[in-house]
Amino acid sequence: MMERKMRRSRQLLGDDRSRRILAEGKYAVWAVAGDDDYPYSVPVNYAVEGGYAYIHSAPAGHKIDAIRRNPRCSLCVVDRDEVVPEEFTSYFRSVIAFGEAEIVENDDEKLAALNLLCAKYSPGIDPRAEIDRFFNKVCIIRIRLDRVTGKEAIELVRKEQGS
Repeated sequence: MMERKMRRSRQLLGDDRSRRILAEGKYAVWAVAGDDDYPYSVPVNYAVEGGYAYIHSAPAGHKIDAIRRNPRCSLCVVDRDEVVPEEFTSYFRSVIAFGEAEIVENDDEKLAALNLLCAKYSPGIDPRAEIDRFFNKVCIIRIRLDRVTGKEAIELVRKEQGS
């Protein structure tokens, strides 16, 4: 995988912090190579475990067609975005993960991913009835997280460094 060096390296977040932001984010924007070579990005709910992110989807549609043509994709999570009008900027913190997507075919892994998603988005609620109701109608996409990189506004870097 080609790795582009960040131009403003002072703003680079460490790997552990970037992966924590990715794991804890509420939603991501998932980008794939869409129809006619147009980028296609869509907000998704997701969960991370180990070196993978899991997304649920209908078993057919634009996303599924795209990853069958080209599994390369990215996920973007915005951790902070505070517009500061008087400074003509925003104090941002975000993470982008690059990897390859594939459809989960194994029922045990599919069930584990659904439980992971339910634990993240419906904590404390027993998901068994809901999972049973939709198990055969839902598709789980696994994204191998090959590279995760984060960046934050220089103003946040300076604040953290006390300068």
